[in-house]
Amino acid sequence: MNYSRLWDKGIVPHPAIIEFTSGKERETDLLLAGWDIVGSMAHVIMLCKVGLISSEEKHNLLESLHKLFLRYMKGDLKIEDGVEDIHSQIEKELSEMIGATGRKVHTGRSRNDQVLLAIRLFTRAEIDDLAVSVRNLFDKLIALGNQYKEVFLPGYTHMQPAMLSSFGLWFGGYAEALTDDLFLLSAARALNNRNPLGTAAGYGTTLPLDRSLTTSLLEFDDMIFNSAYAGINRGKVEAAVAASLSSLANTLSKFSMDICLFMTSEFRFIEFPDELITGSSIMPQKKNPDVFELIRAKCNLIQALPAQVNMLINNLPSGYNRDLQLLKTLIFNAFIDIIECVDVMTFMLGEIKVRCDILENIQYNTIFSAEEVNRMVRNGIPFRDAYKAVSETLKENSFRQTNPSDYKHEGSIGNLCNDNIIARADKIMGNFRKITITYLEEKMMSYL
Repeated sequence: MNYSRLWDKGIVPHPAIIEFTSGKERETDLLLAGWDIVGSMAHVIMLCKVGLISSEEKHNLLESLHKLFLRYMKGDLKIEDGVEDIHSQIEKELSEMIGATGRKVHTGRSRNDQVLLAIRLFTRAEIDDLAVSVRNLFDKLIALGNQYKEVFLPGYTHMQPAMLSSFGLWFGGYAEALTDDLFLLSAARALNNRNPLGTAAGYGTTLPLDRSLTTSLLEFDDMIFNSAYAGINRGKVEAAVAASLSSLANTLSKFSMDICLFMTSEFRFIEFPDELITGSSIMPQKKNPDVFELIRAKCNLIQALPAQVNMLINNLPSGYNRDLQLLKTLIFNAFIDIIECVDVMTFMLGEIKVRCDILENIQYNTIFSAEEVNRMVRNGIPFRDAYKAVSETLKENSFRQTNPSDYKHEGSIGNLCNDNIIARADKIMGNFRKITITYLEEKMMSYL
């Protein structure tokens, strides 16, 4: 039997067809290798429980899968030339190690639900890793917000100085934005965390599988019950993941734009150590925010991810279609890029330098005009009359600067509500639970 392709029927396909249809599977599949092994272990345990393989066969399969897992962890598990994908490679290896018993690993499953399972296990782990990175960035923003809550800067609307703001408000605003991103990420995790194993090619099987057992073994919240929906569902989870990554990318991109703007010589609100910025080959004075420009660019591209996913899955008929293969590269690459952006931003913010005398510049005097109107309103003058009176005095630049202690309502510069924002983040983080690949592998080996 030819194990280079699980669907081999003795007909040799043209090499050009194999090359084109495999695409970049060989690269992306290596990311799934460990998860495919763990999923196969759970499947083997279940096959033994329902009587489709013997206890001895289960033992041999788990031992062999364990050896493959150790090779994977060392980086020694490769997809050989002529082998279509990681799933074919693993079955080929098992057959070579234990003969006919190795060929029983595919009993009761299709490559469809096998691939779906590996992708969902991989995606769950990536989501949980990303959540931890986002929480680290959140904590850094909250710490900076508390540290600089009394350092003021002008707030802008229409790119014009508008009202009094603070670094505490600026940092805290992006921290709260991250809680919304985490919420969307947790929703994507919940959609993803359902077991597709046992749905086979989307129409079930006549074999007596115990899907509840594999659901429990792999620590899914639940299973996808309808076998046909397992195929119809392909792409829906990816769309939800793409939407959550896009939301996070929007936050990072917008924040990066602020930082690039605030680093310009015209603003000079913040700066970073020279070793964290770049220069010019001909202009000695240049201090370029390349890190944040690249974060902005990468995140802008990630914001196009939902459109790409939707274009791939739109109007596909029910059942599996090869179009769906392309989803893996899109989602996998997006996780790599977004985690890198979050981590480097957290690192950079650890070295940020905030300017504390910004409002000493007289060009920002006008940002107190709204406060002067409010002062007059508190003294009983109708708002519209106060507005007109202050407008008349703008020519003289004679404004009373409102005391920051006057800002008392929730969410203002005098009452940042950071404890409330932290509590929200804590609650959302409870929706994530890091289930490592080594933990699952050890759990499966306990069934020897």
